[in-house]
Order: sequence, then structure tokens, then C-alpha cells
Amino acid sequence: MKIALIAPPFIPVPPVRYGGTELHLAHLARGLRQLGHHPVVFANGESSIEDAELRYLYPRAEWPLRDGLYSSLKDLNHSGWACREAAADCDLIHLHNAPGLTFSRYLDRPVAYTVHHPWEPPLAEFYRHFPAVQFVAISRRQALGYRLPRLQVIPHGLDMSAYRPGGEKREWLAFLGRIAPIKGVHAAIAVARRCGLPLKIAGEIQPLFRDYWEQRIRPQLDRQIEYIGEVGLEGKNELLGRAVALLFPIEWEEPFGLVMVEAMACGAPVLAFARGAAPEIVSPRVSGWLCQDVDEMARRAADPGIPAASCRAWAAAHFSLERMAADYAALYQHMLLSAPRPAASGQPAVLAA
Repeated sequence: MKIALIAPPFIPVPPVRYGGTELHLAHLARGLRQLGHHPVVFANGESSIEDAELRYLYPRAEWPLRDGLYSSLKDLNHSGWACREAAADCDLIHLHNAPGLTFSRYLDRPVAYTVHHPWEPPLAEFYRHFPAVQFVAISRRQALGYRLPRLQVIPHGLDMSAYRPGGEKREWLAFLGRIAPIKGVHAAIAVARRCGLPLKIAGEIQPLFRDYWEQRIRPQLDRQIEYIGEVGLEGKNELLGRAVALLFPIEWEEPFGLVMVEAMACGAPVLAFARGAAPEIVSPRVSGWLCQDVDEMARRAADPGIPAASCRAWAAAHFSLERMAADYAALYQHMLLSAPRPAASGQPAVLAA
């Protein structure tokens, strides 16, 4: 199969630092190539993907976004161009950005769309206008809010060979993610203070949350609490491969949390609040612990009691690149054989309430 994978135009595939969707796309393209398929990635020109054909309209990446209106128009323009290009020579189109859905009505190819965000009412209503599209949720928890005629759950997977398992000698707690209130960076610091272990914080300080950084996080940095900036793959291996545990004290319904799998791949157990998809990813006593509050997380952090080999084995068994690629390939094959084409009409579908 020749499969179009359409990414947003803003972050390279794979990402240099921040970019969960783009990391997923890079791994998916690799897995599909290994299965003998021909993935075509539509992204920006700074992408360096080795396992797929790359096509782009915009040669440069743009992150963080600075102009909401221009960025929306850029995404729409990129999506329309990519859908037209893909329809010319690809068997199937797999979208990873919502604007692309608006063009699905005019395509004579099966269209899939992976939902990368938590349930949001306006987007759920928007999706209902595209009943012929095959939607993919990345966790069972994420899928609960959507009433769509075609929805399948396919959890993310990673190329385990890209992550070093690390050893049993662990020196610090790790936090890896956006520096944002919903990610719980402040809670991770509280955990480290209570159990007395060093904490290394890695992630992007987004302009939208600059005040949060300046007022709640930066003043707490000292010899125990260290901010190391954004990290790429090598930095993740170093950070997670020597971590006592990854702290994941989220304060929102995280739709997946790929960093949890990255930590397990490096042998670090995950200590997470039981929200979003965390209960589907963390196996208590095997790959981490689900915690109710900061106090419980601090107690677990002091002695997680889970070997590195157990964490990596769990990740490899449930969140491998091979499993994810096989699941998507099977879905694509089903779509090509049986899924109806999106209606070639500019009118939205009439759906029952």
C-alpha cells in the first residue's frame, strides 16, 4: 500500500525536541516501511525522516506558533495541498490534523484520522460532519467521549531499539513534558521535596505559560531541582536511563502520554496520577505505580521497587512499533476493501442527534 501520512506543517518529523504527534508519525512510517508498505509523509521541509518519502509545501518549521490566525490559515493551506497531492497517487490518506478533514468530502480515497487530543465538545461536534472517515483514538479513555460511526482504538508504539534500557543504578527523578500547569510540574517539584531526591525537569517553556514558569517553577530551582531545557532522543536516553522514576502528575485527561512509554523503554518506572490514559499504560508493580496524590507519589518515589528490566519488558510487549504498525496496516487493508468513500459534496452530512 502507498499511504499518505499528513502531519501539521509546524514541527519537523521526527521532532528535534518537542512534538508528540510528530514522534508518533516518524515511528509509524518506520513500522509501515518495515512491513513492506510505502509511506509518504507530508510535513515541512526541515523534516529528516529516513523511512518514508517526504513531501512539503512549507520549507521551514515554525514553533512555537506566534500568530493564531496566520497559523490556522497555514495549516489549512498545507492540508488542502497535501490532500490533493496524496489523492493523485496514494491508495489511502491518513490525516493527523483536523483542518484536513474539511477536504475529505472531495477525495476519492479512503480517509483515516487519528485523534491526538483529549475529548473536547467543539471538536467532537466537528468530527460528526465526516461520518465516512475512519477515526482512530489512541486510548480507550480518549474514545469514550466520541460518538462516531467509525472509531477504532490503536495505542501508540515506539521503536524500542532507539531507547537504551539503562542500568539499575538510578540517581534522580525525572519530569519530561511541556512546562504547563496541566502537566503538573509544580506537583513533581513537591514530590521531590518530600522524598528528598534530586529532580531534573526537561521540556519546552511555551509562551502561553511563561507566567507559570516565572512565578511557580523558576523560583524553586536550586541544587536539588534542576531545569535542563528541551532534550532530543539522546538527551531522553540520558535523562530517563538514569532516573529513579518518571513523575507524571497530570492535572488533565491526557489522551495517551507517549513519554511514559519512553521512560519504560529506558527502564524507568512511571509514577502517574490515575487520570486520562495513564491506567491503560502503567501496570502497577510491573512498570510503575498509579498514585492518588503527591504524598503517595513521594512514598513510591523513595523506593519504586520495580526493576528496569520489568519496565522495558512491559513497554516492548504492549507498546512496540511492530504492534502499532501491524494494527494500522490491518485497519488500512480493511478500509481499502470495505470502507465507503467520503461523499463528494460540499454539504455536511445530516446526522441524527
